[in-house]
Amino acid sequence: MTGDVRYQLTRLRLLRPAVLGISFILSCVIPAAGQYPAASSGTSQAGALFGSVPSGLASDQILHLTLRDAITRALRYNVATIESGENAQIARGQRLLALSKLLPQVSAGLSENVEQLSLATFGLQGIPGVPNIVGPFSYTSVDATASQTIFSFESIQRLRAARTAEQAAQLSYQDILDAVTLTVGNAYLQVIEADSRIQAQEAQVRNARALYDQALDEVQAGAAPRIEATRTEVQFHTEEYNLSVARNTFQVTKLALGRAIGLPLGQEFDLADQLPYSEINPPTVEDALNVAYKSRSDFRSALDSDKAAAQALSAARSERYPVVAVNGDYGDIGPTFGHSHGDFTFQAGISVPLFTGGRIKGDITQAEAELQQRKAEAENIRGQVDYDVRTAFLNLNAAKEQVTVAKQNVDLADENLARSKDRFTSGVTDSVEVVQAEQSLASANDQYITSLYNHNLAKLSLARSLGVARTNYEQYLGGK
Repeated sequence: MTGDVRYQLTRLRLLRPAVLGISFILSCVIPAAGQYPAASSGTSQAGALFGSVPSGLASDQILHLTLRDAITRALRYNVATIESGENAQIARGQRLLALSKLLPQVSAGLSENVEQLSLATFGLQGIPGVPNIVGPFSYTSVDATASQTIFSFESIQRLRAARTAEQAAQLSYQDILDAVTLTVGNAYLQVIEADSRIQAQEAQVRNARALYDQALDEVQAGAAPRIEATRTEVQFHTEEYNLSVARNTFQVTKLALGRAIGLPLGQEFDLADQLPYSEINPPTVEDALNVAYKSRSDFRSALDSDKAAAQALSAARSERYPVVAVNGDYGDIGPTFGHSHGDFTFQAGISVPLFTGGRIKGDITQAEAELQQRKAEAENIRGQVDYDVRTAFLNLNAAKEQVTVAKQNVDLADENLARSKDRFTSGVTDSVEVVQAEQSLASANDQYITSLYNHNLAKLSLARSLGVARTNYEQYLGGK
């Protein structure tokens, strides 16, 4: 096997859990992203989960970061959280605009006017006793105007739709908080996993170094051929190379975690929580599905979006209904306030659309299409909830089994390596057997570390699938 191929396989082995974790997060976020009209596309929304707004200045001291600290920071500085919160504010503004259509509109003004008129402009010229130019003259006015829509079923329905859309946006924001919790929790677990790989790889380097020293001593004593030292030296350098890769992966995963939670740029930190293996007692699948349908903010938001679309369709159909409105104004006008007189106008009327050139029909057609989209999205998310819950249970059960089997493999590989070393020391076998035993131990350690990561991620993913990741992540993962 060439060095380049070995490097690529090592990188793939170290990065595989991270890729799987990111893929799961994207699968949880993208299906629900299309339901929010004010939100970005699914891909950009998912990408925002891994970005943040760095806050503060880096300290010279190392920050001891707990899981709670990481998630708390992310819920404040993660870009997805910020954008979703602002989308909720946009929805609130749209509701206020819809409400304004039903409330009185009142304005007041004060003006001082100076004018000069040319009567010739109006065709008034050459009239005896009437000058061609009038003015300049001045007058002062103070006035107030008011208007009120008495009845507009369209405006009422649009207000209802805007209010429901605001509720959907708020639920969307709550869902993003859950997604951010999953993203940051996964990033925290990846750092723990990468650190565990470094520790396991350091042990492999020590074993390879000890084997190489032993083989070199035997070669120098004439008890073994030179190839024994060469073979063990190659293995020793291979393990050193793998250690370098593991250390680099660890630093990259730390950068990803800091990026997701908005740490000050250049801030050094370590993890205060290690989150060892711990089992949980999850509910049954049926109970979990009942909880998820009630708790999942993305599903509830989809139902509200469906309801808002139905109300918007009703509003579009109501454009054909009459609108009753009143308006009036009152002013006080004169050369001066002391020589002024009041004047006013009042108007009440009803407006009935007779021909709109197909505008109302177009609005109805568009609203009907949007309603069908929201219905399809709501049913899609209903299916996604079912899929997420069932997948989380499958992953949790599989990860639990994998931890048990991987731990047994590590114990057996340790025992096999010890026996191989004894056989090599006794001259019964050569270094090939020992090198193979070391590689088996490295593979067993890799599987065990991966299984621990998968188990913790499966627990956090179960909390996310139930819609309780933000509130109950400590119950599922532990941590301080």
